[in-house]
Amino acid sequence: MEYLRIIEFPSIQRSFFIFGPRLTGKTYLLKQRYPQARYYDLLRSETFLRLSQRPSILREEVSLLDEGQIVIIDEIQKLPQLLDEVHGLIEDRHIRFILTGSSARKLRRGGVNLLGGRARILRLHPLVSKEIGTFDLERFLQYGGLPSIYLSQEPWQDLQSYCGAYLQEEIAAESAVRKLDAFSRFLRSAALFSGEQVNYEVWASDAAVPARTVREYFYLLHDTLLGEVLEPWRRGGKRKAVSSGKFFFFDIGVRNSLAGIRHLTPGTAEFGKALEHLVYQELRAYLDYTGDDRSLTFWRTTEHLEVDFIIGDTIAIEVKATEVPDRRQFKGLIAIGEEAPFQHRILVCLAPEPRRVEGIEILPLSFFLQNLWNNEY
Repeated sequence: MEYLRIIEFPSIQRSFFIFGPRLTGKTYLLKQRYPQARYYDLLRSETFLRLSQRPSILREEVSLLDEGQIVIIDEIQKLPQLLDEVHGLIEDRHIRFILTGSSARKLRRGGVNLLGGRARILRLHPLVSKEIGTFDLERFLQYGGLPSIYLSQEPWQDLQSYCGAYLQEEIAAESAVRKLDAFSRFLRSAALFSGEQVNYEVWASDAAVPARTVREYFYLLHDTLLGEVLEPWRRGGKRKAVSSGKFFFFDIGVRNSLAGIRHLTPGTAEFGKALEHLVYQELRAYLDYTGDDRSLTFWRTTEHLEVDFIIGDTIAIEVKATEVPDRRQFKGLIAIGEEAPFQHRILVCLAPEPRRVEGIEILPLSFFLQNLWNNEY
């Protein structure tokens, strides 16, 4: 089965980076859209060895192409020094480059040439609801949206293999951590606490590593595109907001695999957390794919009032895995309406039909996702 991916590539003749974790479908998508492009795969040992020994080979080979020809370099972070050659070819020969990466770690740490603004930076996410068509909610909550895993006959086994390959290829191969066993314990703790506020001391105790090491590990997850920390929304004027962020993995299936959560049961706390994670993935992908530069944050006060997601200063979203939400479940949305004039205050839930209570839009998940991708927010 093929998915119609939403991400839009620049239509004009300009180069671009496309970042995304392994198995999000970068290579397949590019080969599908640009079948005539010259292709270099740096995961292939012979290609990596040839270009690493003498990066100028790239210029010699690409200079033979017609002006305006497209060249794809897969996993550019494996050989960042190639970017100097790419830069020169864009300037001298007007070659259009498409550069993919599953990790920004070496590029960020090395301060390498990112083509001086001559290339846009895009991000590819796991599948979202609009790309899937017939959306199986329970399957997505359990196994996530990586294309090759979503319809796999053995999704759990494939997720476990994926997480193992990540440890081996992205962490061990780059010598990113000194003790792989300690990082493995941290990954499990981070997965168990995913969707919650970051508490370095508690998470360090759970993983049996120093708190300063946990901080370094979080930077590593960010650099390897496996997760992000949402910052709290602090623009309210009446109540004091918390200061620490909330962490999410890039994919709920990967999170479940790392946490050892093999089955999700509706009505449980874990099912509710998974539903919140799904909404996070949809919001993050939507903002990236549409070029929307509004911030994605959350709100929590020292008095324990909370709203799961805030888009800019205009959309407040709470997620509850219930069919019959009551007033207690949207008290955070009521309270945040006193902090700023939000255009939409939305409770996303499993109710069969939408309704409105005290200015709160109570929306079924499917209804909310349809509105989101129809650009109604």
